[in-house]
Amino acid sequence: MATVSLRGAGKPAPGATTRMLAARVLAQVFTRGRSLKAELAWALPKLDDTRDRALLEAMCFAVLRRRSTYDAALAGWMQKPLSERDADLRTLLMVGFAQLEVLELPAHAALSATVDAARALGRDRQAGLVNAVLRRAQREGFPAQPPREAFPAWLADSIERDWPQQADAVFEASLQPAPLWLRANRQQGGRDAALAALQHAGINVVPSALCSDAIALETPVAVNQLPGFADGALSVQDLSAQQAADAFAPPQGARVLDACAAPGGKAAHLLERDPSLRLLALDIDARRLARVKDTFLRTGVGAQAQTLAADASDPGAWWDGVPFDAILLDAPCSATGVIRRQPDIMFHRRADDIDALVGAQARLLEACWGMLRPGGVLLYATCSILKAENVEQVRGFLKWHADARADALDDAFGLDCDGVGRQRLPGMDGGDGFFYARLLKSV
Repeated sequence: MATVSLRGAGKPAPGATTRMLAARVLAQVFTRGRSLKAELAWALPKLDDTRDRALLEAMCFAVLRRRSTYDAALAGWMQKPLSERDADLRTLLMVGFAQLEVLELPAHAALSATVDAARALGRDRQAGLVNAVLRRAQREGFPAQPPREAFPAWLADSIERDWPQQADAVFEASLQPAPLWLRANRQQGGRDAALAALQHAGINVVPSALCSDAIALETPVAVNQLPGFADGALSVQDLSAQQAADAFAPPQGARVLDACAAPGGKAAHLLERDPSLRLLALDIDARRLARVKDTFLRTGVGAQAQTLAADASDPGAWWDGVPFDAILLDAPCSATGVIRRQPDIMFHRRADDIDALVGAQARLLEACWGMLRPGGVLLYATCSILKAENVEQVRGFLKWHADARADALDDAFGLDCDGVGRQRLPGMDGGDGFFYARLLKSV
């Protein structure tokens, strides 16, 4: 397995550290299958300046979105192919490409800082090579890339099969930067108070007409600069994820199970809307459940909530036998609706993952249905755009459960899926790709 060196004598030159960290993050993503989110969580705190942090993220996202083009350029320009041991050098060159092409940074600064980063990575012998390849990129540029070509073939084929009329728009939207969406806490003044505070801080905002708690920022802002964020008045949550609360709409004061709760945004949203809910936030991963507790603490909604580390698909191991009035099942999925936020999904996900996910989702649906009281409601949701995980999953469930019926959702929740549910595709109204099916259990 490739390793990434951070050798280098003395302190790296200004700007070199940011490029060096970007190369390391990408090398871990490409060669070890690490998630971009996890690697950025390690790298970003090493930079004090918020501008450097923003640049690090921008370079990584740009490389991931243009990886196939940059791979082709390196294959054509390198006399000798780079080996696995050169993972950091390969990704550093791509970081240089992204600076020149996507970010359009001044060429002299991009080249100088990237060559210095090569030396900081212990690649003194290749510093000249880095300079030469980047100068060629500056001269010759890169060919335009049809958005479809950024996706692995199996995924592009699946999207075209499921959404033949919308596929091109999905490809394009999935490669664009995602807007920053905020959720206003109704227990702390709600959206009107949040809008006033944001505007007073000079932050340009657009309230959503589709969700009464949602606010879009015209230009992303670091969360520590958002007035009220630390106190829980605002949370970062995409429009489509916020709409899950509208689609779910549990009865007031209901006993609610959030079956796959981490990181806790949807559960907190429900409690912000109705503090009388008796909510159990469940997650199989105890470490991720800690984030749910942190979310409840920051937003101030934990008084009526419980948390439990357990497997929702195995209720015999933890359930007390008392039925729930309402269950939110935000099921584990391929996450193909959030590629614009997590572009590494394109490279980590495999075709044979889908069958395994569909099986896990079916087991969760079956188990949760057994814990729902007659007359109760279950919202099945995913951030996938693949029909096997969504409309086909729910259609199969309805076929085998005579006591289940799909409740109609209106156009605010996206495209109609044969009356079974609604599908949002990436970029629709500025939101992520998301599926909702509201299922009612007969009395």
